[in-house]
Amino acid sequence: MHLSQNLTSFALLSSLLLATGSALAQQATDAHAPEAASGMAEKSVVHAKTHMVAAANPLAAKAGLEILRKGGSAADALIAVQTVLGLVEPQSSGIGGGAFLVWYDAASGKLSTFDGRETAPAAATPKLFLDDKGEPFAFFDAVVGGRSVGTPGIVRLMEAVHEKAGKLSWADTLQPAIKLAQEGFSISPRLNALLGEDKGKLDRQPVARAYFYDQAGEPLATGTVLKNPDYAQTLTLIAEKGADGFYTGEVAEKIVAAVKAHEGNPGLLSLDDLSSYEVKEREAVCAPYRGLDVCGMGPPSSGALTVGQILGMVSHFDLAALGPEDPESWRIIGDATRLAFADRGRYMADADFVKMPDGLLNQDYLKDRSNLIRRPTALSADEVKAGTPPWDKAELRIDGLNLEQPSTSHFVIVDDQGNIASMTTSVESAFGSRQMAAGFILNNQLTDFSFSPEEDGQAVANRVEPGKRPRSSMSPT
Repeated sequence: MHLSQNLTSFALLSSLLLATGSALAQQATDAHAPEAASGMAEKSVVHAKTHMVAAANPLAAKAGLEILRKGGSAADALIAVQTVLGLVEPQSSGIGGGAFLVWYDAASGKLSTFDGRETAPAAATPKLFLDDKGEPFAFFDAVVGGRSVGTPGIVRLMEAVHEKAGKLSWADTLQPAIKLAQEGFSISPRLNALLGEDKGKLDRQPVARAYFYDQAGEPLATGTVLKNPDYAQTLTLIAEKGADGFYTGEVAEKIVAAVKAHEGNPGLLSLDDLSSYEVKEREAVCAPYRGLDVCGMGPPSSGALTVGQILGMVSHFDLAALGPEDPESWRIIGDATRLAFADRGRYMADADFVKMPDGLLNQDYLKDRSNLIRRPTALSADEVKAGTPPWDKAELRIDGLNLEQPSTSHFVIVDDQGNIASMTTSVESAFGSRQMAAGFILNNQLTDFSFSPEEDGQAVANRVEPGKRPRSSMSPT
């Protein structure tokens, strides 16, 4: 999760913290919000009796609903939603990117998480984003091209969750996106505007320019019907061959060719990187908050740890008594967020590579941190520093240089059996690396690593390493 999603999650988390009722809003399947007299959509709480899909694009939500109504599970609908999102919302997510999934199994009552985060190529080194003088690249100098592309994880994630909980055939779950890619969809005002904002970056690659822009070099107009036969062909191969249809063969070859072909900023991704990619099923990370267990994704996501730290700090204040209209409520939440992100910047990274403190969610530690914000004014910038949480074996950690930009999407699905999929999915920056291959955008997730691998001779936790997954703050919860 990046800057804009941080703000989104901050707003959602703040709403939870300030809620005085016991129920959270639910988004229903196909209910439509009433139109206010002004013509603006007036959003209201709606409820579903059997199943639901909440997604960022109505075509994606419709595809998921279609799968559920055919008797599919949330795992089946997840595939339809994601593959349609990658077509109609390519700036945010797609099969060229990665995702984190929090999965609730209704039969067992257990939570698990799936790590479909991208990995650094085997040939990558900690100096990936340093120039010849040893200085960090400017952000977009690193992003645009093949250098920023990590091994995509979405397709393996979809396959893993389908094997665990799918009910329909694998091929059936991909049909909505294949059909839509063949028949076309209308360019939305949002996509048109984003294409305009990205002129000079996305249109550098001839393939992307030919797909997203007209002959005059202008963004395709709102309402233009856009077909994507290359994407339909890619999904058809995946439908026939499973995830191997993506990670090996002609699709994999097209990905590697696009990564290596960029003039001036080629990447290191190889066919071996793709064929060896693995999704990891991990334990959910949970934190207590006023009688609730709030659970989410652990490292390489900083989501559940950071959310848990914020909750732990603000639990020592009576936010309900202050209420949502009191600026003091927002100061408390804001400063707790800043302190949590200070710990994130110093300690959190891919736990398969970096040892982290075992006490980031220690309640005594968080109570001590909360005392820092027991004051009438906001913390100054100099006062927002990482703390010293308990370790079982202390290790020196320093802050890294991280540059984050917006994009990303999120959806939630509940099926008839009560299984729940909460998935955050991303290509990192809007339109990722600005490189297309086989009908889809390739991610730039490697720029989620710290550009500077060390400071004063000490290694940064979130530095680039071969096979490592860059830290993320995507927070499916």
